[in-house]
Amino acid sequence: MKDTLIRFTQAAALALLVAGAAQAAGEHAGHGMSMPAASTPIGKPGDAARATRTIDVDMTDAMRFTPDRIEVKAGETVRINVRNSGKIRHELVLGTDADLKAHYDMMMKDPGMRHEEANAVSLDAGKSGQIVWRFDKAGTVSFGCLEPGHYSAGMKGAVSVL
Repeated sequence: MKDTLIRFTQAAALALLVAGAAQAAGEHAGHGMSMPAASTPIGKPGDAARATRTIDVDMTDAMRFTPDRIEVKAGETVRINVRNSGKIRHELVLGTDADLKAHYDMMMKDPGMRHEEANAVSLDAGKSGQIVWRFDKAGTVSFGCLEPGHYSAGMKGAVSVL
């Protein structure tokens, strides 16, 4: 009985230690990857009250975004309304090409993860959501659906920041 209690206590302590370390690292939905909260090469979360316009993006089971090309001005805050008109889960995640590819590789290993960050929206069939984002710097910000099989099937797009 005493050995069982000691093992249980050790297991509980280990579980708390692991959970605390993950929390401190800013883990995102179990991936161990922190997503943008402050200004990054792709911009930063925007203030909805300062959004200068709204862009509607549709996601389909044909593994495409419509539109898949968007233009914004550097410094512009945009509300991106995203609708999943398909019958399966899709998501839109803003990032650099390298970050999206690396994150997609992680999603292939752990397909049950969901995105709940300011730069992402993950939607069940028929659902809608939005991202409010400030695109700080001129260049290109990529976006993609990181659900397993979707990104590699071509479900990606780009924001040209002028």
